[in-house]
Amino acid sequence: MPSVSELLTHGSIPRHIAVIMDGNGRWAKQRGWMRPRGHRAGADAVVNCVEACQSIGVEFLTLYAFSTENWKRPAMEIEALMKLLNQFLVEKTATLMEKNVRLQTIGRLCQLPEASRRQLDETIATTRQNTGLTMILALSYGSREEILDAVQTLCQEAKAGTLDPTTLDAALFSRHLYTKDYPDPELLIRTSGEMRLSNFLLWQISYAELVVLPKLWPDFLHADLFEAVGQFQQRQRRFGGI
Repeated sequence: MPSVSELLTHGSIPRHIAVIMDGNGRWAKQRGWMRPRGHRAGADAVVNCVEACQSIGVEFLTLYAFSTENWKRPAMEIEALMKLLNQFLVEKTATLMEKNVRLQTIGRLCQLPEASRRQLDETIATTRQNTGLTMILALSYGSREEILDAVQTLCQEAKAGTLDPTTLDAALFSRHLYTKDYPDPELLIRTSGEMRLSNFLLWQISYAELVVLPKLWPDFLHADLFEAVGQFQQRQRRFGGI
């Protein structure tokens, strides 16, 4: 596992890292516990990831916290997840301020319970002026849905005469995505060993480096982030060239 000093001297640091936080339920099941206990343990791993990113100068961290597909889960688990989100925001806002972390969100937030939206708005407002790491929670997020929302907006603009369809290019399309205010991730990390993208940032990770770690998300430590960045630094990023 590379050290912080080795990472800072041996290669470039990704400006933006995205993480598919997978394995909370399996982590709890392995211990004979209910799935919500795994989600609570996963919340602690978020703090580890944030601290590790800050220690090497990562500017943006996007965490896949709740997908549009997750709404299909049992109502009891969804309720527990939303309560955990609220609890995390209430308990960790002071920590975010102390660490100079700015919170942002992407996704179809209108689908979240009112209490969750209200708490998100409060924490986002509280941390708005922070200038350190920007932590972006993907909530009720699906990349296909994001792309469809962008297409619908572009169609409406074209119909209204405010957009000439012949001027549409990748840059203009990107400005209609939820992530329009952030650079594309250079590194995507997935835990639990699953080899899937799970409808996450499909447009934005076109040229991201992928690192899949075998351990489950609640076991994620600083060393795991450093290991993933070390792998990133060993890659040759050619972007389709030679």
